[in-house]
Amino acid sequence: MIQSSIVLCDFHSNADLKNWQVVDDVVMGGVSSGNFKLDVKGNAVFSGRVSTENNGGFSSVRGSLAKASVSNNQKIILFLKGDGKKYQFRVKARRGDYYSYVLYFETSGDWEQIEIPLSKMYPAFRGRRLDKPNFDQSQIEEIAFLIGNKVGEEFSLSIDKIILQ
Repeated sequence: MIQSSIVLCDFHSNADLKNWQVVDDVVMGGVSSGNFKLDVKGNAVFSGRVSTENNGGFSSVRGSLAKASVSNNQKIILFLKGDGKKYQFRVKARRGDYYSYVLYFETSGDWEQIEIPLSKMYPAFRGRRLDKPNFDQSQIEEIAFLIGNKVGEEFSLSIDKIILQ
């Protein structure tokens, strides 16, 4: 069977970021700060500083999507350039779900393609793995990136595009 690709996000100089929202640990009293903007080349850049002060320690950015069917798709491919740090990629089948499906990935510091097998994404809520099956849903309505490595650190993740394959 030939798999079709669905472009979930393709950033460029005129890309609209209105469906993206930064959520930092300030929601629970922390002081981390993240930003999400386009650079001069048209890539989306998620950057900022994670602080562990006040029991904080994470920054995230999430994007709402039109409902993307995953019936024939098995993986998400991230085209990005990281800073050598570890990040989480997260998806929600429905925007209103209280939990996300999560998978960690490492960045090399160079432009690269990161493959995220949907079947390896596990359900989690507030950093705790849930006793539910790994991703087995028929749709995705939200995607997100999160950094929270239990250390204070600057971070920068440039994103070109995200494809469901």
